[in-house]
Amino acid sequence: IHLRKSKPVMVAAGLIWIIVALSLSSQGDIKTAEETVRHNLLEFAELFLFLLAAMTYINSMDERGVFDALRGWLVSQGFSYRGIFWITGGIAFVLSPIADNLTTALLMATVVMAVGGTNKGFVVIACINIVIAANAGGAFSPFGDITTLMVWQKGILQFQEFFVLFIPSLVNWLIPAAIMNFWLPKDAPDPLDEKPQILDGAWVIVGLFIVTIGLAVSFHQYLHLPPVLGMMTGLGILKMYGYFLANRDKFFPDPSADDIGESSLLEDTMPDSRDTSSRPPAFNVFKALQRAEWDTLMFFYGIILAVGGLGALGYLNLGSDLMYGDLGPTTANILVGILSAVLDNIPIMFAVLSVMPEMNQGQWLLVTLTAGTGGSMLSIGSAAGVAVMGQARGVYTFFAHLKWTWAIALGYAASIWAHFLVNGASFG
Repeated sequence: IHLRKSKPVMVAAGLIWIIVALSLSSQGDIKTAEETVRHNLLEFAELFLFLLAAMTYINSMDERGVFDALRGWLVSQGFSYRGIFWITGGIAFVLSPIADNLTTALLMATVVMAVGGTNKGFVVIACINIVIAANAGGAFSPFGDITTLMVWQKGILQFQEFFVLFIPSLVNWLIPAAIMNFWLPKDAPDPLDEKPQILDGAWVIVGLFIVTIGLAVSFHQYLHLPPVLGMMTGLGILKMYGYFLANRDKFFPDPSADDIGESSLLEDTMPDSRDTSSRPPAFNVFKALQRAEWDTLMFFYGIILAVGGLGALGYLNLGSDLMYGDLGPTTANILVGILSAVLDNIPIMFAVLSVMPEMNQGQWLLVTLTAGTGGSMLSIGSAAGVAVMGQARGVYTFFAHLKWTWAIALGYAASIWAHFLVNGASFG
């Protein structure tokens, strides 16, 4: 029905907490509901600010033309269909641990659609490959997926401990990709002549993003502070650099320019001001801030509050006893990945983190892997899949993805086996 996902879940959160408050107050308890919801709001605030800083950096790099340059290079090289399939998948796998799986999937899907053109069969298979690769790449990095970010922020796994999932994640992508490779056309599309412009400050912003990631890790590892403080400090640095970039002509005038126009020292107070001359628009960090995925951020609010409400009512403990008590952690964690394909991995992982079942490091790594990659089995199971469905509307569809679920499931099973094989010592 094309209803944005944040809307029903925000309403559901409000209704659930009405039920929680009424239930507890009927027993004479008027404090627990307030204390619990404040705790959930604190968790949301940390996630919200962290993602807002990351999204602003990604949008800033996009506005400066960094991603357009990558896309322009890919579509102009004259690669074969198979070459494009493996290159876009490989870039998605490598880029998603840094730029997150959603942004990476959208970027690579744009490349595939530009190159694939009318060859719908290729576009479908390439989009499926990108979704799998982006989700798999995001599973071995705290910055690659919301689920891994939540596990890291909770302090369950250290930053460097996620990287032992690299081989299982690689297996998760390579097996279905190798199977789909046999159905790819062998010829090559006509190369496109595309020369995007990289604007001033693009590579400095890339460098500042890397510094910001380092700050987030350092705040968490060495200062024992929430990583969101490092991200927000980095966002402040980006804002300061944005001010310099927007007003550089004022500070360092070009003597060869006759009339550079009136410099906008009002960048902080008039974010909508634009240079109307033929020069590229001045960088404005507030524009990048406005372009954040607000629907996604509000969706996280609804999910965290709704799942927290279910926990307050006791449903999460019942589910935990059933899955982790009766079935055991290994079976339960494999089921978490399968459920995430149907119900979305974020509420599933938040539910697991809310009950905090007793598990060793190997099992926590396993649930991180399965929650991150299990959503690839259905197009609706991950943010990357849903986003690419919107990008390639009418071509990459739920049923087109469903035809390859069996191959993706093989990769899912093989990645679990690889995890037990490679990281068996962590189960001790």
